[in-house]
Amino acid sequence: MIPITKVVFGPEHERQVLEVLKSGQIAQGSKVAEFEELCANMAGTRSAIAVNNGTTALVLALRSLGIGEGDEVITSPFTFAATLNAILEVGATARFGDIDQSYNLDPNTVEPLITERTKAIMPVHLYGLPAQMNHFQEISTRNEISLIEDAAQAHFAITADGKPAGSYGLGCFSFYATKNLTSGEGGVVTVNDPELEESMRILRNQGMKQRYQYEVPGYNFRMTDLAAAVAIPQFTHAEEMVSIRQQNASKLSNGLKEIRGLVVPEPSNNVSHVWHQYTVRLNEESEKTRDDLATVLQEENIGFGFYYPRAVYDYECYRNHPRVLIEDSPNAEEFAANVISLPVHPHLSDSDIDRIVSVLQTTLS
Repeated sequence: MIPITKVVFGPEHERQVLEVLKSGQIAQGSKVAEFEELCANMAGTRSAIAVNNGTTALVLALRSLGIGEGDEVITSPFTFAATLNAILEVGATARFGDIDQSYNLDPNTVEPLITERTKAIMPVHLYGLPAQMNHFQEISTRNEISLIEDAAQAHFAITADGKPAGSYGLGCFSFYATKNLTSGEGGVVTVNDPELEESMRILRNQGMKQRYQYEVPGYNFRMTDLAAAVAIPQFTHAEEMVSIRQQNASKLSNGLKEIRGLVVPEPSNNVSHVWHQYTVRLNEESEKTRDDLATVLQEENIGFGFYYPRAVYDYECYRNHPRVLIEDSPNAEEFAANVISLPVHPHLSDSDIDRIVSVLQTTLS
């Protein structure tokens, strides 16, 4: 079996976890502080606030900006539900632009949606490819609205400006089990503004500035030292792992790019795509459907995923939601019905990649 993703832990992970267990201090402590410093360095920001998952990172960012009932947040229609759920959790209303060929939010579809209620833009760095942050930063500055990056899949990604993902506004990363860097469950918000940093540290800890000194109604969003201990050793080899993912993606593209009806990802040369997912798309020239391809991959024991099978608003629980304003997003709806992600993780062998390419060539040619 060639899995869609694979996580490998070694002796250093065991040592870090045992160190926490032996200390008797498994809640938020010194390991979380070390993890936060590593994340701030990754994003090139003043600081980072660790939380228990990527969704709460988004909620914390929104709450720290005072975004809530009556406010609107513009985001991508092609993303995991956590992006939308976080907006709804704080009581705000979600609006959607459309995506371009990169699968990221198209800046040209965002500005027409801005109203007096708009308080933030939340682009998503989907699949590990940075969104067009220079354009989103211009839009947010011109309209005096906040910028929140859903960087859940973009650890160590570099934008066209040469800046790290997570360095523009508030950067929200996930460290879920399948992410390029993982703590099992975990998240972080990267931040440059000291006032927002303080606000988030208070909000994540039940609203306390000091023990039993409550400043605001807050949450328990704390990360444990156990989770941080799992993640910390991965930073040492993170750039090497990114490089292997990039090499694997290049090999896949070289083998797949000539297949008629198959659209392979083609990131710009001036960004660093970290390939959380390698996603191809079947277009109208293909004689096969996505389900046809999925059936063959399953028979051949090759892992795959539909990330994501529908536009995020295209579910009954959202379509009838009073705070989900559905716009016309034709690209998102079309692409969602035709994308399929293939293994690209750093534990693939050359023979694994050759097998993936061969199966697709045979099936689709």
